[in-house]
Amino acid sequence: MNICIVAGARPNFIKVAPIVRAIENAREHGREIDYTLVYTGAEDDPTLESSLFDDLQIARPQVLLGVTCENLNELTGQVMSAFERYLQERKTDVVIVVDDLASTMAAAIVTKKQGITLAHIVAGTRSFDIKMPKEINRLVIDGLSDLLFTAGMGANSIATREGAELSKIYTVGNILMDTLRFNRNRLKAPSGLDLQAGKYLVFTLNRKALMADRENLRRMIEAMIENADGTPIIAPLRGRARETIREMGFLQEASPMGGGLVGAPPLSYLEFGWLTAHARGIITDSGNVAEEATFNGVPCITLNSYTEHIETVKVGTNELVGEDAALLGEMVAKMVRGEWKESALPDRWDGRTAERIVQILMEL
Repeated sequence: MNICIVAGARPNFIKVAPIVRAIENAREHGREIDYTLVYTGAEDDPTLESSLFDDLQIARPQVLLGVTCENLNELTGQVMSAFERYLQERKTDVVIVVDDLASTMAAAIVTKKQGITLAHIVAGTRSFDIKMPKEINRLVIDGLSDLLFTAGMGANSIATREGAELSKIYTVGNILMDTLRFNRNRLKAPSGLDLQAGKYLVFTLNRKALMADRENLRRMIEAMIENADGTPIIAPLRGRARETIREMGFLQEASPMGGGLVGAPPLSYLEFGWLTAHARGIITDSGNVAEEATFNGVPCITLNSYTEHIETVKVGTNELVGEDAALLGEMVAKMVRGEWKESALPDRWDGRTAERIVQILMEL
C-alpha cells in the first residue's frame, strides 16, 4: 500500500508525525506499506525551522509542491494543479489530509477527481461559522472523504448529521496527543530565557481578526498585563503578530523577571513545548495550544467566543473570553491567583491514535 500524506503548513507536520512513525513501525514488522510526505509549500518556508523535523524525529518531506502565494483562491488553484501532476506520476492508494487549510481542501478535491481513497484526520471539527474560510474547507473535505478519522463522539455526531455514512467514520482519538506523549520527556528549556516553572504566563497570537482591530487588541493586552500583577508574560510571537505587538509598543526584550509582555527569541518545537508545559497559565487564540494546555493540566484562556475543540472547555483547562478585555482581565487575575477549575483528560487522548489509523488503513 502506497500512502501519500499531505501537509500544508507547520502545524500539520506536528499532527502527521505520529502517522509517519506508525507506518515506519508497521513496515519494520513486515507489513507492505509505504508513504510519501508531501508539502504544498516551498523548501525555504521560514516557518519550517531546521530543527522542526529533528524535534519530531521524522524526515523532511520527500516532495515539495512549491506553492507560496498569499491569496487563498490562487493558492487553492495552484495546489490543485501541482498535486494533480504528482498523483498522475506516482502510484497512490490512499491520500491522507489533516485539518482545514485551503491547501488541504485543494488536495482533497484532486484526490477524489483521480478516484483515489481520501482519508481526513481531525474530521468532524466545526466552528459553525460559515463566514470562516476554514469552515468551508472543513465541510468540503469531510464531504469528499472516504474515511473520516475523528477525535471523539462529538465530531462523530456532526459528521452523521451532515450525512456521512457510519461506515466511513472512525473514532480514533486526538492525533496531537500522540506527538505530545512522544515528546513529553524530550522537551528542552528555552535557551536565553531565565524562567522558573510556574512563575510566568505565555501569550500567543495568530488570528488576523484580532490583529486587525488594534484598539481592542490594545485594551486586551493592557488588561492582561495589569491583571497579571507583575507576573511576566512570555510572548514567543512570529511574523505579523510579533510586528503588530512591537509596533503597539508592548513588547519588551528585557529580563522576563521584570514583568510585562516579554518577547522571546525564536523557539524550536521542543522549547515551545517546555515553555507551555511549565507555565502558570496560557493566553492564546490557538486551538492546538489550548489542547496542549489541557494535556499538561495548565490553565488556558482562549481569545475567541468559540472553539472547534469544545472538549478542552467541557473537560479540560480551557476558558473562552471572546474579545472582551474586561472578561480577559478577570480571568487572568483568577489564573495568577491559582483559582482555576478542575480538569481531566478527554476520552482517547491516550497517544495511540496513529496506531489505530494505520491499522484501519492496512485493513482496507
